[in-house]
Amino acid sequence: MDDSKVGPAGIDVSVAHPARRYNYWLGGKDNFAADRASGDELQRLFPKVRLGALANRAQLRRATQFVAESGVRQFLDIGTGLPTADNTHEVAQRVTPDARVVYVDNDPLVMVHARALLTSTPAGRTAYIQADLNDPQSILDDPQLRETLDMSQPVGLMLIAVLHFIHGQGAAKPIVRTLLDALPRGSFLVATHATSDFGTPEQQALYQRLIEEGKSDVWTRPRDEFAELFEGLELVEPGVVPASEWRPDDGEAIPARSDINIWTAVGRKP
Repeated sequence: MDDSKVGPAGIDVSVAHPARRYNYWLGGKDNFAADRASGDELQRLFPKVRLGALANRAQLRRATQFVAESGVRQFLDIGTGLPTADNTHEVAQRVTPDARVVYVDNDPLVMVHARALLTSTPAGRTAYIQADLNDPQSILDDPQLRETLDMSQPVGLMLIAVLHFIHGQGAAKPIVRTLLDALPRGSFLVATHATSDFGTPEQQALYQRLIEEGKSDVWTRPRDEFAELFEGLELVEPGVVPASEWRPDDGEAIPARSDINIWTAVGRKP
């Protein structure tokens, strides 16, 4: 992307954004110099961070396929990020062509690229909402959500690598609860979340200092706090595990947990 040009309306190209940094780690081109600098600095301090990004993306694919194969025909994907291979609707519609997906993100650049997301099989449908997870009720009240999804039928709620941008101990749980309370029985929650659980004490102290100094926007959470997000749900085996260990593909190499640093789980609303 040519950083010499003025960014699209609403985009401050001098400030790194998680969606664009993630795009950079995945090998995409929809990012600016600030995003690349932020990504490079985090990778310098934590050399395996890109492996975690790739494992996270692979988990999105596996979990979406599982939820679709479980009979769910509609998905609410919050924190969509920029289009890349195996977007949620592509994976779901390979299983069931009539799957419907609503994407949500707060990055204006995602809206610019929404046309790439808003493709669908003729039988299915996709929509995009620009909104912030910090205000979950605004997402639930958006007319496009109601026009695209039948909220009386099960929904796959996808919160992939987004809850760790909600800062503060216990701050993510009420947001997840608001969203789950609006979904009917048989819905699924799929979440991934960065953690410092597998780091050395020195790495944990370093990361905490980066947060305090405003050099990282990722608020890591320990396993117990992440697991609380699934309170009242039926956890799908193997439960709460690192992203690379949730039903890996046959023959797939499992990296060290300290190389991934991402918890994941899938739960069904009874």
